[in-house]
Amino acid sequence: MKVLALLDAATGLAGNMLLAALLDLGLPEAEIHAPLAALGLAGAYRLELEERRSGGLRGLHLAVTSLEPQPAHRRWGELRRQLQEAPWPEPLKQRVLEVFGLLAQAEAAVHGHSPEQVHFHEVGALDALVDVVGVCAGLLHFRVEELVCTPPPAGHGVVATAHGSLPLPAPAVLELARLRSIPLASAQGFPAGELTTPTGLALVACWASRFALHPTHVPCQVGVGLGSRSLDRPNLLRLTLAQAHGGESAAQQTLLVQQAQIDDATAEDLAFLSEELRWAGAWEVFSQPIAMKKGRAGQLLTALLPPEQAEALRAVWWRHSTTLGLREQPQNRWVLPRRSLELATPLGPVRLKQAQLADGRWRSKAEHDDLVALARQHKLGIDQVRAVVQRAQLDAELPPSQQ
Repeated sequence: MKVLALLDAATGLAGNMLLAALLDLGLPEAEIHAPLAALGLAGAYRLELEERRSGGLRGLHLAVTSLEPQPAHRRWGELRRQLQEAPWPEPLKQRVLEVFGLLAQAEAAVHGHSPEQVHFHEVGALDALVDVVGVCAGLLHFRVEELVCTPPPAGHGVVATAHGSLPLPAPAVLELARLRSIPLASAQGFPAGELTTPTGLALVACWASRFALHPTHVPCQVGVGLGSRSLDRPNLLRLTLAQAHGGESAAQQTLLVQQAQIDDATAEDLAFLSEELRWAGAWEVFSQPIAMKKGRAGQLLTALLPPEQAEALRAVWWRHSTTLGLREQPQNRWVLPRRSLELATPLGPVRLKQAQLADGRWRSKAEHDDLVALARQHKLGIDQVRAVVQRAQLDAELPPSQQ
């Protein structure tokens, strides 16, 4: 029976809340300690687990205390090598690498340098390592095949960090949401403060097939992780292990279609418009040649987007196109559960995109940009790189890439 994990993030996401919820489900602490000990971190931390109440509701609160006299500040390049060399099962290694790789990508974007140079004083500290490794090990322990999370609120106001006071939502949280098209719920009505942390959002971004209301299901177990802040409501995260009801693997989404017919713009201007629409939140932008009035050749430009991004994209159309009108219509689409992984290969890491088919199988496709980069780096044909990636997938017991 397929194990479905449903995450209710009504008051946000944090790594320690996720790990506390897994421990409340019955995750043995040994599942957390063993992989961390393999990294040489035995005795470097302590888990302080306590049953508490929040808004009258029970749950587990977890704090990770560092026992290192001088906690290390790790750069992503150094941390990645350490994780790649860890003597872990391949699924755990790939999940942890994916989470930290996504965090490095977001941090690099907001600070304006390469991911290799990201200095992990916020997300790479010992407590984040415990949270990321523990959550990934816990979800694998419970054999979770799909995770669905409600859109989390990110918070508002300011937060104190190693970079000084930063606005909320935290810049890295906004970048993670942009990179993975994650909807963020409104923080209206919440007191000022951080509700979703970069580590918490990156973990769920790498595990969740979608951020939406939960599908029809039969609950089996419920774990509750409590936050540290006092709110005007229970500050908790609920993780439900459930059985899917009805056997449907694909999910229905509502999207918005925006279209305009353009016959008085250069190819360069249309390319720029398409790129700006993507930056503003469009899931996809494509064009089709059409014949317009008086026999003029034109282009039908189409953008697919989440409905909440409609106003932002309209502003882009008016600013960067010559159109005098814009068509909009809602449409429904069915999407397969999907996830992203980072695969370690003898040539270097390669990102994989995976989609789960109705029969439960996962179909994989390697990121073409990563194949091209490795082909150039090692002066190999792209077909040779693809063959190496496919062998690495077989060794990792992942389905071969579909090219």
